[in-house]
Amino acid sequence: MTLLLAALIGYLFGSFPTGLMIGKLHGVDPRTVGSGRTGGTNVYRAAGKLAGLLTAFLDIFKGAIAMGLVGRYVDSSTLATALTGLMAVLGHNWSLFLGFKGGAGTMTNWGGLLWLHWPLALLGGLLGIVTFLFSRMSSLASLLFALFVPIGLAVAVAWGRVPADYLVYGIGTALLISYSLLPNIRRILAGTERRVGGDAGTGR
Repeated sequence: MTLLLAALIGYLFGSFPTGLMIGKLHGVDPRTVGSGRTGGTNVYRAAGKLAGLLTAFLDIFKGAIAMGLVGRYVDSSTLATALTGLMAVLGHNWSLFLGFKGGAGTMTNWGGLLWLHWPLALLGGLLGIVTFLFSRMSSLASLLFALFVPIGLAVAVAWGRVPADYLVYGIGTALLISYSLLPNIRRILAGTERRVGGDAGTGR
């Protein structure tokens, strides 16, 4: 029962429509712009840099706060922590408050990894930043980070740095985010993916 409660808390926190609320404060609905997602990148397209950064910043904490609350008040097991973080990403991508739509889950995923093992989060964040700077495709950076998380956690488990239960988080988030990014993956392969600060497929 505590695992079910942990999953529910994680999902509800992840479902909180941060991007939509910030977009509305700026007079726009990010669901009508660009990719139609409510994550930081699309809020940036819809409402500007400050709104996008604020959305990304708040999305980081949705999963982390849920994981902290569950660990303190519901179930302190490593499995409950991992499940809470995983469900926060699920909630962000398929929000209860947005008709089961949302973002791609990258910043919520980063926040969850930051809670589980901050050195891996910093390393993964660096990978994402470098990828983005070279490609200007947030989707590619998100995808590589999502794939890095289970690999990094698996190495940490093998070295005895984190419990094996954390692989539930790593593998689960990689699957969820990769599925969310399937349209982007197709556009990347076709050379037509949107670039931040430029048109699709132009390289700008």
